[in-house]
Amino acid sequence: MCGLVAAASQRDVVPSLIEGLKRLEYRGYDSAGVAVVNENGLKMARALGNVSHLSERLATQRVAGHTGIGHTRWATHGEPSVVNAHPHISSDEIALVHNGIVENFETLREELVAEGYEFRSETDTEVVAHLVHACSKRCDTLLDAVYQAAQRLDGTYAIAVVSKFHPDKIIATRRGSPLLIGVADKENYLASDIAAILPLTPYYITLEEGDVAEVGADSVNIVDANGDVVVREMRQSRQSALELNKGLYEHYMQKEIFEQNVVLERTLVPALKDGMVNEDVLGENARDILSDIEHVHIVACGTSYHAGMVASYTLESLCGVSCKVELASEYRYRRAVVNPNTLFVTLSQSGETADTLAALRFAKRSLYRGTLAICNVPESSLVRESDMVFMTQAGPEIGVASTKAFTTQLMNLSLLAILLARYRGLSRRREQGLVDVLRRAPEQVQRAYSLDNEIREVAEHLAESQYTLFLGRGQMYPIAKEGALKLKEISYIYSEAYAAGELKHGPLALVDEQVPVVALAPFNPLLAKVKSNLAEVRARGGKLLVFADKDSGFRNSSRETVLTLPKSGGLISPIVYTVPLQLLAYYTALYRGTNVDQPRNLAKSVTVE
Repeated sequence: MCGLVAAASQRDVVPSLIEGLKRLEYRGYDSAGVAVVNENGLKMARALGNVSHLSERLATQRVAGHTGIGHTRWATHGEPSVVNAHPHISSDEIALVHNGIVENFETLREELVAEGYEFRSETDTEVVAHLVHACSKRCDTLLDAVYQAAQRLDGTYAIAVVSKFHPDKIIATRRGSPLLIGVADKENYLASDIAAILPLTPYYITLEEGDVAEVGADSVNIVDANGDVVVREMRQSRQSALELNKGLYEHYMQKEIFEQNVVLERTLVPALKDGMVNEDVLGENARDILSDIEHVHIVACGTSYHAGMVASYTLESLCGVSCKVELASEYRYRRAVVNPNTLFVTLSQSGETADTLAALRFAKRSLYRGTLAICNVPESSLVRESDMVFMTQAGPEIGVASTKAFTTQLMNLSLLAILLARYRGLSRRREQGLVDVLRRAPEQVQRAYSLDNEIREVAEHLAESQYTLFLGRGQMYPIAKEGALKLKEISYIYSEAYAAGELKHGPLALVDEQVPVVALAPFNPLLAKVKSNLAEVRARGGKLLVFADKDSGFRNSSRETVLTLPKSGGLISPIVYTVPLQLLAYYTALYRGTNVDQPRNLAKSVTVE
């Protein structure tokens, strides 16, 4: 949550800070602010709402400087307001921005009040600003002050600090929240995400846990958690700045929905070799680990959790290995039983999801055979800390509601299942046949786009609803859950998903002529069961919206709308059926007038627990 950016240069950095914040808005958009150091000391501008409001403020409030910090906020401590917006200033000498949560802020606040510090906000961040200032009184350098202050903080943080007494330096530190240093010619940057600085430089340094960095226009100095001077490797990002733009689309979410046929193809290319799954793409130790696997434990959050649920069906039916899928936020708080030869799999779009990262770190202290991250961001903590990595190749996903990251996760999970099945006796011919099915996914998704106009018409009526029920069976059940999540995320219609066979065990009480029921009914062995469940809806006067193959035998009527998808094989049905549900949520949100890319109360990279 929250986006942090900073810059040290020989030119005015405010335009770069604003552009960086715009690219970080998916991380939070409750308020935004910048602070710079110039010949007159510290200058700050803050605004409630998204970065465009800050830009308007800066059009009338002169703020300029060669060194500065910026922040776009997702509120945790304190309501969204200008007074709670970052940066926070202490004694007109130090300005600070912060991502994360300081768990012991109340204790620290009491100490600082006793020392004479006055608090204007409700945030834990202002505590950190005053703490750094207090430490600066007894430290020789600002770096030492930040280092000493960080030792007092419990929780997670990424922090950037500027001081009027050190006008050409930024001090930064991190623990639990991501922070990168962008390296360019005669100017350097800090950011929560490479996306913020990619138009300025592709070169970056990743700060490790506990690192404290001093960043100037032409210098970067780092000390580690022990206070020792270290040199961190500089890397070049593989992402393209062009992918960060909406192009001709109205919204990022729309663009990302319609990119899925392309990114699925892009994900397949490195994962296949000679008609087989290429195990080398997971890393050099993949064969040694995967050949022993008898159990799989998948841990994820939100949309990624639904991808794991889909994968559990494939892993158990195709590979004959048991699979447990668990919410990352729950995993660490119970006593998990780890069977021998269990693979621990984490799923995350950003690779910085706090609960998922914490789960991985907890799992690495347990008796798992190995850890595998399926992720979309090569620079992320999850990627760096896992034994094996399977990148999704979805490209930057800016819309808060995940779309292409989800379908590429489904693709990689299917490829993983095939690979594990190989070690358990899957024949070469059978593997090639399954790979051929996966290769059809981009084309089938492209064909699913043809429903765009029909879905738009249906969405106009759905937008008037207060509640929607989603139904599916087998692998379509987690896809129904994903469809319900998308609808509630961006349209604010309360939506809920059930396994269709559970309808008669309670949810049927909700069904009447006012409640739309969205059903997924591909032509598969469970189709007859689904039809029986939907007969129960018809008998209660419910309105049905059915997504089905042309061979499924559904017909349009006054109470039933059928949208026909291309017939797809078992492995790719979840991918193909996801696309129209994303479009349904998108158009419903448009008709309701909500902010599709930035739904209220949410942010994309959830870096707090």
